[in-house]
Amino acid sequence: MRFQVPQFIEVEDKLFGPLTFKQFIYVAGAIGLSVIFFILLPTFVAILLSIPVLIFGAALSFFRVNERPFIQVVEDFFHYTLSSKLYVWKKEEKQPETKVVEPGQPTPQIYVPKLSESKLKDLSWSLDIKENQNPITKDTV
Repeated sequence: MRFQVPQFIEVEDKLFGPLTFKQFIYVAGAIGLSVIFFILLPTFVAILLSIPVLIFGAALSFFRVNERPFIQVVEDFFHYTLSSKLYVWKKEEKQPETKVVEPGQPTPQIYVPKLSESKLKDLSWSLDIKENQNPITKDTV
């Protein structure tokens, strides 16, 4: 028996016309706060305070930074500014290793393995075989 797999689960439903529930809450909150400013404060001061609030509400609703919602950027900003930032880097002085070579003895050589063409083919073949032993397909997921 085959089951239908839901698709497009990242897309939010539009509940209030062209707006999702979150977008509606951000826009309604900004408009509501602006209305409160106009009721309680003089008109000039209310205009000065409501313009940034409306811009912030619109940014929360519609603006995206690097394919991430603006609310996530604001949350990350507050998390970064309020968390502790103690970065300690302690550089350790390394003493160069000195080996005493007695006169008459050859200097020690560092062994560097050579990778021939046949070894390279063997390595690529073994990697291909190991990848194909456990293939992940769409049917098995």
